[in-house]
Amino acid sequence: MGVTRSESGEHSTAIGDPAAGGPAPYDPRPRLRLRFFASLVLIGLLLGLLIGRLVDPGPVRLEAVQALPEGLQLRFDREPALHQEYLDGAFGMLVQAEGRDQQGELRIDGMPVRWRIQPSERGLLVNFVAVRALRVQWQGEERDGGWWMVLEVSPATP
Repeated sequence: MGVTRSESGEHSTAIGDPAAGGPAPYDPRPRLRLRFFASLVLIGLLLGLLIGRLVDPGPVRLEAVQALPEGLQLRFDREPALHQEYLDGAFGMLVQAEGRDQQGELRIDGMPVRWRIQPSERGLLVNFVAVRALRVQWQGEERDGGWWMVLEVSPATP
């Protein structure tokens, strides 16, 4: 019978068998597992971004402005958030929407009222300016696949 020592390299155990006292063989499986799970995470992230992009409706857009005898009519693609402020002889409204710069003039009870819609960092600024104090009432409703807002301007009663 022969000895089980590996003196001449002629033994029955495989090279690198830890049971025989040799070095452990190179195992590529842990590295492949890491790559596999990293690719799953990357694919999940990309799919999540894609679905989020498809579901996100984007910013509200101002589609049309029409001057009425008593104010303005604005048409948006959907309902925007807004904030309004009164100043002496002026009215300002910040609408969370995107649109282009527009301006015009109205005559309310013989008084000229200038209006302007201008884009800013936080949305659209809708301004009415007149010599006397103004009172602006707005109403909004959803119809025809969009959101309509009517701004009615009148002189403020003292």
